[in-house]
Amino acid sequence: MRVIFMGTPEFSVPLLDALVTAGHEIPCVYCQPPRPAGRGKNERPSPVHSRALDLDLPVRTPASLRDPEAQAAFRTVNADVAVVVAYGLILPRAILEAPAHGCLNIHASLLPRWRGAAPIHRAIMAGDAQTGVCIMQMEAGLDTGPVLLRQATEIGAEETTSELHDRLSQLGARLIVDALSQINDLVAEPQPEAGVTYAEKIDKAEARVDWTRDAAEVDRLIRGLSPFPGAWTLDGETRIKLLGSRVADGQGAAGTILNGPLRVACGEGAVELTRLQRAGKGVQDADTFLRGWPMPAGKQL
Repeated sequence: MRVIFMGTPEFSVPLLDALVTAGHEIPCVYCQPPRPAGRGKNERPSPVHSRALDLDLPVRTPASLRDPEAQAAFRTVNADVAVVVAYGLILPRAILEAPAHGCLNIHASLLPRWRGAAPIHRAIMAGDAQTGVCIMQMEAGLDTGPVLLRQATEIGAEETTSELHDRLSQLGARLIVDALSQINDLVAEPQPEAGVTYAEKIDKAEARVDWTRDAAEVDRLIRGLSPFPGAWTLDGETRIKLLGSRVADGQGAAGTILNGPLRVACGEGAVELTRLQRAGKGVQDADTFLRGWPMPAGKQL
């Protein structure tokens, strides 16, 4: 098929690769414009932009798709379908209706649960047992379109957003190739009205750990915000990011370091911290971290 690909972050890259490998023609790739990054604030192309250049694919980076010129340029591609995954711009109706088969979105949740910006983070933070990927026919509403294909996967007991992100990206890559291979035979199923939830964008204000919460909630927060923005706590005046954890046995005053592995008492139960990071340092496993930053039993976070 003749496919316009629309995506921006690292999550989208394996899906672009999968479409190319499957033999689809990619006449152009749309992604968000390069953004200032690094200490020099030089403009840096997005991961999809960089990968498209590696593949010798034409790249378009409009700041908006609302103006008539951008919409006319999109229509002139004469695409069979547009595949959209974490693109980051609103698609007006003129764009949605331009390709022969419309625009298909690859969404990292089991719709209608976790519509919106941060479905992977929110699924872990809420304690969901499973999540998945949906191939959705896009319409004007926010992730409201009918679903063509879906596949579920279990969320591991110690899985972080980073790990689940990578698994869902690969799952989405397989699923979109399957969807395009049978696009004329798929039946679009409207999303049920029951069970709708919204995955609000992660606010950095959510990231500070409240040790008075029960251990399961603290553990989900740590794993759900790993690697970005990273849950954190204070040891004195030093901020420490917490990037890996598991629920553990133990009890004590909330925020107190317990004996044994690096365990911290919560309002109910305890968590064991498995990966940590101090400002200016790399991410370290607990044993390595403790050699450079002792946290003896009885210390209060």
